[in-house]
Order: sequence, then structure tokens, then C-alpha cells
Amino acid sequence: MSAKKLRGNLLLLLTATIWGTAFVAQSLGMSYIGPFTFNAIRSIVGGIVLIPCIFLFDKLTGRHPAEDPAVRRKAQKTLWTGGIACGIVLGIASSIQQLGISYTTAGKAGFITALYIVLVPILGLLFRRHVSWSVWVGVALAVGGLYLLCINEEFQIGTGDLYVLICAVSFAIHILIVEHFSPKVDGVRMSCIQFFVAGILSAIPMFLFETPSIPDITAGILPILYAGVLSSGVAYTLQIIGQKDVSATTAALIMSLESVIAVLSSWLILKEAFTVRELIGCVLMFAATILAQLPDKRTPQVPSKVS
Repeated sequence: MSAKKLRGNLLLLLTATIWGTAFVAQSLGMSYIGPFTFNAIRSIVGGIVLIPCIFLFDKLTGRHPAEDPAVRRKAQKTLWTGGIACGIVLGIASSIQQLGISYTTAGKAGFITALYIVLVPILGLLFRRHVSWSVWVGVALAVGGLYLLCINEEFQIGTGDLYVLICAVSFAIHILIVEHFSPKVDGVRMSCIQFFVAGILSAIPMFLFETPSIPDITAGILPILYAGVLSSGVAYTLQIIGQKDVSATTAALIMSLESVIAVLSSWLILKEAFTVRELIGCVLMFAATILAQLPDKRTPQVPSKVS
């Protein structure tokens, strides 16, 4: 393995670690502030962190705006359209996820959220995309894993688990929107816009349903900053750098470890315990995410998370 590829793999592993442990930060944040307040501040912090990253990438890549005013205006319109569209869906998905974490464990939330990896190719059927056999097997495993992980003896799904399941569907839609716009615009700029849009969108229910206060926000500043600075700004930047020297399949497989890290970190830090039934469910869902990412010549690679 070359030094560049090794560095890329390590950066992507660090990205998965940050995203996985962010579920712990999101859970801890609920001890101080409401879910909409947490998500609003986290998203805006993430957008602020990406601003210097834009200038850094411009300097490293030598990027300059198009000289033709018409071309520049068209590019700006596409950028803002993509950023706003992604931000709206991301704001909805993140808020639902944060609300779900209020009712379920961080570890379970991490695994259920990872279902978006399986859902992306399934939703791709709406655009007449081919779905490989491995994805269909992954769907079957994911359904079995969800049953063991979420459905109780009374055949009922927990409120928090249902919220996070809806969040996974929203994240899958978000990834399809990103896939559409990302080849046409600068990814860091679009992500910066989407975080600000998601933050503003989350601020509306924050003021309607919650009573945010400076003392409460200050008390929960560490998990807020972890989710905003590291999970949003730093991890996204590491993903971009790491994927330059690693194949899409390898990158997706490494970053799918996010769900496993979420369980391990919630067990170590929050002392969350899983039953044998739930652990089997986790194993089935992890197998489903791996199968969904196996390369298929007729199907484009499932894009990785960019939120």
C-alpha cells in the first residue's frame, strides 16, 4: 500500500470515528438544551468552520471564478440552488435525528441512521437505476436487523427508533440531492451553505417549541462544539482530503464503521448496554451496509455521507 493510500485510509477512519462518537455528543447535548436548539447551533457552527476551509481549498487547488459573467452567474445559481435544497433536507433529517436521540440510545441511533446506505440505491429505482442482487440481500438483512433492534415483544417500535428511521430516509434523499449537484459545484461551498440553511431552518422550531437560554447553551457547549466543529467542519474536510487517494468502494466501507464506532463509544462513555437480541440486530444491519456498498458495474457507487 502506498503512503498516500495509507494516509487516505487513516483520514477516512478518523472521519468515521468522529461521526460515530458524535452520536454520544448529540446524546449528551440533550441534557442541557432541546433538540432543535442543539441542531440549530451545531449547524451554524459547522457553517462557520467551513468558511476558512473554502479559502484553504481555493489556495491549495488554485481555484478561480470563471471570467465570463454569464458562466459565473449560472454557476452561482446552481451552487445556491444545491446548497439550499441540501440544507432544507439536512435540516429536517438532522432535527428528526436529534429528536429521536432524545428517546433512544446513541448506539441504536447510529445503526438505524446507517440504514441510509441501503436506502440510497433503493430510492434510485425512482430514477430507473439498476439495483444489484447484493443490495436486495442487504435490504433483507436490514429489515431483519431493524426488527431485532427496534421491535419489542408487543410488536411495537419505540418512538425514538421511529424518528431515527424517518431520519435515515431523509438522509438517503439528501445524498441523492448531493449526488445531483456535487459534480456541478464546489463541494465545500455547497456544504457551507447547507449548514447555514439547516441552522436557520432548525431555529424556527427552536423559538416556537423551546426556550433556549445562554446558561443552558454554555453548560452544553462541549458536545455542541464537538458536533459542530468536529463532526460537521473537520470531518467533512478530512473526508474530502482522504477520498482523493482512496477508491469510492474502500472509502464507503471504511466510513460505514461509523455505526460500529457509535455503539462502542456509547458503551464506553454513556455505559449503554445492548441485549443479545439487539446485538444480533446490529450485526445484521452492519452486514447490510457492507453488502449495499459492494461494487456493481451497472450501478454507480453509493455516495458517502456529507453532513
